[in-house]
Amino acid sequence: MEDQVREKVLARVKRIAGQIAGVQRMIEKERYCVDVLNQISAVRSALDALGVELLTNHLKTCVLGDKSSAHPTAKPMKPEALVDEVHNLLARFLR
Repeated sequence: MEDQVREKVLARVKRIAGQIAGVQRMIEKERYCVDVLNQISAVRSALDALGVELLTNHLKTCVLGDKSSAHPTAKPMKPEALVDEVHNLLARFLR
């Protein structure tokens, strides 16, 4: 993962961690349940967006092999194996 992408991903993870801490504070302060549930929904959306970012980066750099990157493809795969890997990844991600 290139440095620029890594920094962007880490910033998202830190924001999500802040949201999680916010949910904890809301529960500790006995905030209205609907407000807590709305915040949980926002966390889930943020996690989904992070997952999409990581998946996109994986496809771009590891699967296709970004020629400008210092990192080659993760491992050479036949097209069928690649489709299986992406299928399994998406199946787990979309649960």
